[in-house]
Amino acid sequence: MGKENKNLILILLVLALFTGMAVEISEGSTVIGVILFLVSVFLLTRINFKNLGGSGILKNSKSYFVAGTFIVAADLIYNFKNGSELGTLDVMTVFFGASLAGSQLQNPQINRISRFGAYISSVFVVLYLIFYTMFAYFNIDFMHKFDHYLILLPTVSLLNLAGIPLEVIGTETVRISGVEEIVLVIGGPCSGLYSMFLLIGIVLGYSRIEKLNTNKTFMMFGLCVLVAYISNLFRVIVLYFTAYTYGQEAMMVVHTHLGWIIFAAVAALLMYFIERKK
Repeated sequence: MGKENKNLILILLVLALFTGMAVEISEGSTVIGVILFLVSVFLLTRINFKNLGGSGILKNSKSYFVAGTFIVAADLIYNFKNGSELGTLDVMTVFFGASLAGSQLQNPQINRISRFGAYISSVFVVLYLIFYTMFAYFNIDFMHKFDHYLILLPTVSLLNLAGIPLEVIGTETVRISGVEEIVLVIGGPCSGLYSMFLLIGIVLGYSRIEKLNTNKTFMMFGLCVLVAYISNLFRVIVLYFTAYTYGQEAMMVVHTHLGWIIFAAVAALLMYFIERKK
């Protein structure tokens, strides 16, 4: 196996594990999320980032180490004082701070991990703040409309065509009358945007590392948004079908674990196709 192919496989595995880490910590098992994070960090040490040396967005500066340490401490102290659990945004903020600090260490493996991690975490944090914080602050009703018109209605219509009776009873709410009557709210992480943010971050890091041209980078961005959207539609359809056929308890098990696995698998195939065309 060539070095480039090995690097690609490792990057795709990191993609899957990072996506799973974010979903598991926010919706499922924190223990599983931590395990996925540690395995992904180990895999990052095995990637030979030949083009990611001392140059790039992170120059050698003590300011980055101080800023990164402050970000990590501030987030953890804030959550500790408020008695709140770490959410997805907290995890990615802490990861960004740790990446800034780690980018200034002399150990080459830690340095490479940190620089790649800075791309992933910074993109996620920025996009999260735009779509979930800034839009809410300015009363931009993007999220509810996205969930209703682009997630809920298409999936309900497809299953109705298949003979499974679903009833839309709210902007993000559907009633399922199967083995038991269940009311589901499709919103928040169910929008699939978390996975999309992570994939965009990894694509950006991959583009910078491999020195891809602008046209190819934008093509990858467009494809990653499309694949994230389609894979999330499939996930929601599976959730509806599971709830209709087996009930709410079975659906919750599927809800916790299946989404990131499906997304990561489809995204991996997409990036493999892009690499073959490079």
